Amino acid sequence: MLHVQRRLASQILKCGRNRISFDPLRLDDIKEAITKTDVRTLINQGAISKQDLHNTSRFWARKRREQKSSGRQKGFGSRKGKKTARTQPKRAWMNKIRLQRDFIKSLRDRHTLSTKDYHEMYMKSKGGFFRSLRHLKLYTKERGLVKNEKS
Repeated sequence: MLHVQRRLASQILKCGRNRISFDPLRLDDIKEAITKTDVRTLINQGAISKQDLHNTSRFWARKRREQKSSGRQKGFGSRKGKKTARTQPKRAWMNKIRLQRDFIKSLRDRHTLSTKDYHEMYMKSKGGFFRSLRHLKLYTKERGLVKNEKS
């Protein structure tokens, strides 16, 4: 019953047949509609309509994003991927190089490191020679570059 009308309406409204709904009070008019133009007029009159899709609500996703922006819900249980995957490589490099450069500059400013050694270490850190600040400190201690102070 009303298969042809349902099919025509789905073509006109560009949706599936299951999304087409008929007005129960206008069923007699709908039965008489056999052409696309008839169905179109019934759609314009409101006898035939398209049902809305029921999509997944974005409420909880928005709420979660808002909480994460304020620092919550970021514990170990929520993390997927290594630390290196979660932080951008450039950001990690920037953090590392800034630490190293600040340390080298502080040694130079306190006159515990000669300018020649400072330049050499600066260029080495720029080239990625030192793995970390700890490695840099170990390097200065082993080479005996720092005079009259512990590094």
